[in-house]
Amino acid sequence: MAKKGTISRKRWTGRALLAAAIAVLLLPINAAAQWLNYPTPGTPRTADGKPNLSAPAPRTSDGKPDLSGIWNGPGPGSYDRNVARDLKPSDIQPWAEALYQQRVRNMGKDAPRANCLPDPFPYYHMVDLARFVQTPGLIVVLYQGTTNSVHRTIFTDGRPLPVDPTPAWMGYSVGHWDGDTLVVETAGFNDRSWLDIEGHPHTEALRITERFRRRDFGHMDLEMTIDDPKTFTRPFSLKIPKTLAPDTDLLESICENDRSPLHMLGGTGTRLAAEVLAKYAGVYEYAPGREATITFEGDLLFLQEGRNPLKLPLAPNSETLFVSRTNGDPVEFARDAQGAVTGFIYHEGGGNDRKAVRKGDARQGRKQ
Repeated sequence: MAKKGTISRKRWTGRALLAAAIAVLLLPINAAAQWLNYPTPGTPRTADGKPNLSAPAPRTSDGKPDLSGIWNGPGPGSYDRNVARDLKPSDIQPWAEALYQQRVRNMGKDAPRANCLPDPFPYYHMVDLARFVQTPGLIVVLYQGTTNSVHRTIFTDGRPLPVDPTPAWMGYSVGHWDGDTLVVETAGFNDRSWLDIEGHPHTEALRITERFRRRDFGHMDLEMTIDDPKTFTRPFSLKIPKTLAPDTDLLESICENDRSPLHMLGGTGTRLAAEVLAKYAGVYEYAPGREATITFEGDLLFLQEGRNPLKLPLAPNSETLFVSRTNGDPVEFARDAQGAVTGFIYHEGGGNDRKAVRKGDARQGRKQ
């Protein structure tokens, strides 16, 4: 039996780990393929044969920038996890914030990817490879995907957005050129998808505007504006840099539904009062110069490490044991004889335990 104040890994992994690990369980297994290293025709190259990503952007016959190619996002760990990381509490409608916190406490039990459904719309631009195929009247975007490969059609033939489109996971998109910037407006989303992996919701009123600008051969700026007045009190924008990935190709991603019910258990249902959570808020130190800040909001704690602006939501398993919704790792707090919180141990996957000692108090802050 585990000693008081320590974690029994069997107890923890029996529920929370299986629930949080669904994202890993459903990842496609990508085998190496001979076409992945095939040189992309028409790619400018430096003297050593490497792609010259700083060369001028190619243009179509009508003088517009040609966005064709395979593009990579900045990678995971940012807006893909929390699309609202830069917002204030007043920017989110109360019902949406409550639902977000519920989804975190449930460890993503009802997440679309837990049911082999598409990932959030912004996720595909931030994490996955995307092939743009540009023609005079439309642009097709093929996303490699993590759980499923999906595609979009962006009509550039002058048609307007439909007034009442059939709700879809990727919505309905039309685009036009503003100088050298492609402006894409998308509406007609269903309300079953999430805006990020952690679980921010949206309604069918969601409208997303993307502005693509190819700066040179290998770099493209994307500014995405999210506007859903039923979920947020104001529109907000995300900046997503994209880099060309020449001499490679997409792989098919197919999610095969795991029928085992274990990973669908979700959280334990534990909820702690605000006055209890407030005891953990403060600044902790792994080592000199390596700080971690614990804040709280609603029923959750949030862990921010160093200068990384991302705050990881921690759902309670007990009064001293919390679980990271992001990666399923447990965070175990220690208290002295008087009940004061003195530090925590971050039980990182792979058996790497990181101990942090409390340094001082921090004001309650907004998650990011």
